[in-house]
Formats: sequence, C-alpha cells, structure tokens
Amino acid sequence: MPHAIDLNADLGESYGAWRMGDDEAMFALVSSANVACGFHAGDPLTMLRSARLSAEHDVVLGAHPGYRDRAGFGRRELAVSAAELAAEVAYQVGALVAMARSAGTRVRYVKAHGALYHRLGADASAASAVADALAGFDEGLVVLGAPGGELERAAASAGLRYAREAFIDRGYLADGTLVPRHEPGAVVHDPVAAADRALELVETGGLAADDGARIELAPDSLCLHGDTPGSVDLARAVRAALDAAGHAVRPFA
Repeated sequence: MPHAIDLNADLGESYGAWRMGDDEAMFALVSSANVACGFHAGDPLTMLRSARLSAEHDVVLGAHPGYRDRAGFGRRELAVSAAELAAEVAYQVGALVAMARSAGTRVRYVKAHGALYHRLGADASAASAVADALAGFDEGLVVLGAPGGELERAAASAGLRYAREAFIDRGYLADGTLVPRHEPGAVVHDPVAAADRALELVETGGLAADDGARIELAPDSLCLHGDTPGSVDLARAVRAALDAAGHAVRPFA
C-alpha cells in the first residue's frame, strides 16, 4: 500500500571558506531541510543561500539549532543551563526566520542538532524550557525529533505539534537510541542498505536494531545527514526506492 513520507536532511552547514556537503544536490532530493543556524555550523550568508534554495526547490525550511560549539560540530555535550539553552535556541531560530523572510519563504519547524537533540530527548527540564520558548516565539512551529522522549512530551504541554523522525543513515540500539558515532555500525554508507531501511521504515514503521531486535518508530519523517560521506548517493537511492514503490515524498509541515 502506498504511503506518504517526509524526507529531511541536515543542510546549510558550510562556514566561510569551509564547505560541508553538496547542498545544491540535496535540496533537489529532499522535501524538508534542517538548516544550521550559526552556532554549531553555518553563517549568515550560508543561511540566506539555504533559504533561497528552499524556496527555489519548494522544500520546507526548518531551523536546526545546536550547542555553541563549532570546534565539536555541536556533537559534544555542554553544561549549559536550561534557561540559557532556551534563549540560545530562540536566538538561532530568529536568525533563520530573518533570512527566510529575505528569501521570500518562512521557517515552519525546528529540529535540534547533535548533542542538543539527544539532551532534549532525555532532559525534561531542558526540553520544557526550549518548548516553551518556541511556543512563545511562534506557536505554529512544528517540533521535529525522536519518538517518545521528553521533548515530545514538552511540546505537547506547550501546545506545539510534534513530528517523529527516524534516521536512515544511522544505526539504532535496542532501546531506540542511536549507536554512538565512535562504534561500528553507527553510520550507514551503503546506498542500497539506506534504500532498504527507508522502505522498511515507511512500510512497517520500524526496523532492526544492531542486535537484531525490532524497534518501532512510526516516523513522520526520514532523516539523512548532509555531512555523511556519499550523502547525495544515499539520498538518490532512497528517493528512487520510494518513488519505485509508489510512496509519495512530501513535507510533514
């Protein structure tokens, strides 16, 4: 039976003369784009270019805030208070909103990046502070994140719509969390395997963890990382597989 699914990617992560990934190719393949907001990656010009690519390709634009950690690409846990996190997330979202308006589009959702993403799924205080800040900023924003964690509960309490995502290019543990990046099986590099995982997630709502256990995710969106080596090949394989199976790729927001 055909299904509809969103395909999102973390994009806009270049900075100055430093280039990360192939955004032009990826924007042509996804339906939603999580654009870095200048803290873990990205800069004002990259954000503006990303917003313009979003408008050009009719891709829904999302803010991708992270820890203030360029050196660690936002993938290191930082001891930042819940109140400061909430302010920093609102600050980053506001920056992308300004760029989006300049490009004739708008920010429709927010997805945290890296270590912040994982903290908000587990830290009820931080999740509540961030969700309340987003609701105060724009109650129409959708929050995109992992299924069943503290951020989903906080979004509901703040009156925000929550969308669940699953990762195509990351391995899962049996508890539904991701395999740490320093461990074998953390990142999927094979386009065929990525395509098979996408189809399994769309058609069954779950997939196998690293130990073979079945995990249920029921995703509204499937994620690819723009910084994964070969990300364009992965995205092309996934789109081709979804199209061939009759599944519609369209935004959740």
